Amino acid sequence: MTYPTWLDLDNESIVPPHGTQKGNKIGSVAVMVSCKPDFKFIKSNIVNLQVSPFFTSTLITRQGSNQGVCIAGPFIGAPYAAILLESLIAKGVDKIIVLGWCGAVTDKLNVGDIILPDKAIVDEGTSINYLKLDNHIPVSAPDINLTNQLSDHLKACGNDLKKTTIWTTDAIYRETPQKVAYFRNLGAHAVEMECSALFSVARYRNVSIAGVLVVSDSVASKDWDPGFRNEKFKQARRTACEHVMTFAKKIV
Repeated sequence: MTYPTWLDLDNESIVPPHGTQKGNKIGSVAVMVSCKPDFKFIKSNIVNLQVSPFFTSTLITRQGSNQGVCIAGPFIGAPYAAILLESLIAKGVDKIIVLGWCGAVTDKLNVGDIILPDKAIVDEGTSINYLKLDNHIPVSAPDINLTNQLSDHLKACGNDLKKTTIWTTDAIYRETPQKVAYFRNLGAHAVEMECSALFSVARYRNVSIAGVLVVSDSVASKDWDPGFRNEKFKQARRTACEHVMTFAKKIV
């Protein structure tokens, strides 16, 4: 891959991440929740919460404490997700769980399946600002140890899950049959919009990150198969939310 002459990974940005100068630390563990229904579900199960504006999202912390687990969201798209993660890291977070939805690009996945990405093929414009992606197929990856710990926890809770490659795109409405087939042939089983960028930011900032995605729909065939009202999907969402939060509390 040819990199532009302006790419400079050794120096910090002129504009620091929000929170860098304030010194208001919020603890070491964050759950980044991309989808609004999941964020609302998690929020409804927290007592003594403190809610703060966080860019155009919301940050939840435990009232009267800068320790424990914080929850940030909802959010959509790689650039905005990276902004949130940069700010969380600036506030002291060093272990992040990403919770979101994804679309299947292969018939090996069904609506309601829970997957853990073990690598993400980069089809977004944020990662190049954080990593030199040396392969002809640019890939970003989560922290393997945190991912394995999360996998063990979810399995111990009775979840049937899969570790797999995903594809991260900037253009949800350009998932054409040809493009889906291309990324499926590269090994992708699902598509979403944030993970590869978040993995790249985390690696650059030397923090740990892992992801949990629930399959919400499918573009594996020529016709889109939305599963957002499917009861299996709704139950998988609630299960993922509950078990991600219990895991986050374990690793504080």
